[in-house]
Amino acid sequence: MNCFWEAAFRYDYMKTHPSEKMHLAVVACGERLEETVTMLRSAIIFSIKPLHFHIFAEDQLHDSFKDILEEFPYEGKVNYTLYPITFPSESAAEWKKLFKPCASQRLFLPLILKNVDSLLYVDTDILFLRPVDDIWSFLGKFNSTQIAAMAPEHEEPRIGWYNRFARHPYYGVTGINSGVMLMNMTRIRRKYFKNDMTPVRLQWGEILMPLLKKYKLNITWGDQDLLNIMFFHNPESLYVFPCQWNYRPDHCIYGSNCKAAEEEGIFILHGNRGVYHDDKQPTFRAVYEAIKNYSFGDDLVHSLLQPLEQELQKTTHTYCGRVYKVFIKQLTKSIRDLYARRSKGR
Repeated sequence: MNCFWEAAFRYDYMKTHPSEKMHLAVVACGERLEETVTMLRSAIIFSIKPLHFHIFAEDQLHDSFKDILEEFPYEGKVNYTLYPITFPSESAAEWKKLFKPCASQRLFLPLILKNVDSLLYVDTDILFLRPVDDIWSFLGKFNSTQIAAMAPEHEEPRIGWYNRFARHPYYGVTGINSGVMLMNMTRIRRKYFKNDMTPVRLQWGEILMPLLKKYKLNITWGDQDLLNIMFFHNPESLYVFPCQWNYRPDHCIYGSNCKAAEEEGIFILHGNRGVYHDDKQPTFRAVYEAIKNYSFGDDLVHSLLQPLEQELQKTTHTYCGRVYKVFIKQLTKSIRDLYARRSKGR
C-alpha cells in the first residue's frame, strides 16, 4: 500500500472511530536524533488513535526534527510540539548534570505540560512492537490512588541492581525502571507525597529539589533513583505492568527471565546501554535497524517482518538470540491486526 492510500485509510479509520488523542513525550539530547525518530516511527506504524508527540530537545536538534517530522505521511493522525530543555532556573546546573545530560527533564513534565491530562513518557531507545493504544489503555485500569505505571527493574532478584547495590530506598523487591512511564499527570499535580524529609506531605513541584539534595551522593541512576525513592514512600500510587512492556537486555542476556514475553512476545523493546549501536546484543540491534530502515507504506511482512526474522536467525549464538522468536511474536500479531483493520475499513 503506498503512502497516500495508507494515510487515507488511517484518516478514514479515525473519522469513524473518534477517540481521545494519546500524548507521548521524549527527551533528546546529544546524538539521539536518529534513535528518537526511529522510536517515533515505531509508535506511528501500529497505533490507532491520534498521537501527539511532545519532543524536548536541545536547540541545535530542533531544525532536524522539524525537517524529518514534516516528511511523516500521516497528516492529521500525528501532531508534534518541540520544546527547549528547561529546568528551574535556580537549580538548572544541578539537574542538567544528573546521570545523563537532560535525562532528569522527565521529572518536570507534569509541571511544564500543565494542560496535558495524561502522558506516556519513553526514553529515546524504546521501540513499540504493538499499538501505543494498548499501553495507553492501562490508564483505565488505575485504581483511585494510582498516578503512574512502570515495570520492575528486574524479574530475577539474583541479578537485580537495586536490591544488591542501592544506597537509598527503592520500590518493591527489585526497584522500577522509568524508561517507559505512563502518567496521569492531573493526579500527579494534585497529590501530596509522603516522604522521609519532613512530616508534611509535599506536592510534586515541592519534593524534587529536597530529594535531590538529600540523596544526590547516594544515587547512581539519577532521576530513576529519585522516582524509586518517591514510590517507596508512596507504593499505593504506582501501577506495575509486566516486563514485556519494557523488555531490556537484562531479560535475556543471562538466560530468559521475562516469562510474560516468552508467552506473548515483547510489546515494547528497550535497548538501553546503547545496544542498538554496537554488536554486543545483535537481536536488539536487528529490530532497531529493521524499523529504522522501513519505508512508510511498504508491505510490512515483506519489508519489515521477513528481513528481520532472517537477521534474528543469525543471532542464535547469543543468549538473547536463542529466544529470538519472542522478538517477533507480538510484532507478527501487530502486523496481522493492522491488515485486518485495513480490510475492515475498506
